[in-house]
Amino acid sequence: MLPNINVVSLVSVGRHPQSGRARRAEQDGRAVELGLNLAGNTLTVVHAGNAQEPVLRQYAGMGLPSLTVLAQESDCDALPALVSFLKDKHIDVVLTGVRAESGESSGMLPYLLAEQLGWPLVPRVAEILNIKEGEAEVLLALPRGQRRAVIVKLPFIASVDNAAQEARQTAFGPGLRADFKVLTLEKVVDEAASQWQINIAKPRPKRLKVVKAKTAADRMKAATAKPVGGGGKVMKDETAAEKAQAIFDLLLEEKVVR
Repeated sequence: MLPNINVVSLVSVGRHPQSGRARRAEQDGRAVELGLNLAGNTLTVVHAGNAQEPVLRQYAGMGLPSLTVLAQESDCDALPALVSFLKDKHIDVVLTGVRAESGESSGMLPYLLAEQLGWPLVPRVAEILNIKEGEAEVLLALPRGQRRAVIVKLPFIASVDNAAQEARQTAFGPGLRADFKVLTLEKVVDEAASQWQINIAKPRPKRLKVVKAKTAADRMKAATAKPVGGGGKVMKDETAAEKAQAIFDLLLEEKVVR
């Protein structure tokens, strides 16, 4: 824990990838965990949305004495409210997830906040090692488990990667006892999003087996050779309709078409 550090963690309502139920967002939970390690009970956790959302109690159950809610309707843009809240305070670090699990899920919020506030943005943070003399040593998460340490001046915004420390379990009792501070700020309707039609995403078609051949002869052999132990069927005397139906059934089985 670092004394005299003002840290804010922004949280949103997550969505379970299988059931679709509302939950504590995975990356936002890690952002709160990182904030607690840095600032302890002085951490400020902020949500822009509905103060009656039950999921917020899951964040509070991580040991938060209070949680700040910027009251917003479901069709409002959270960016203006967050900018108005953050710019009037002496804040050192703002922590967010890389992207939300519901809504637009574009991952643009940290970038837009940094642009509006004029602060540097550090993406995909795994850990904040140290903060002293107005600078922070930050560990970035790179592909294949690699890490890179960078130095950034305060204040800054950091998006927390899945490589960061996992969020602690939430306790039901402390979550109920936490105090919610509801603030009413300017509400700006997101005109662009109100025109969108949102549908459930469909799984992408599955690609058939790709032959890794270097020469034309190898490709021809792979295309004409009979697979060992395969369950294929040779159709010679069937009608064109029956052959077409067999091909269509194979494509359905391989999930090339749905």
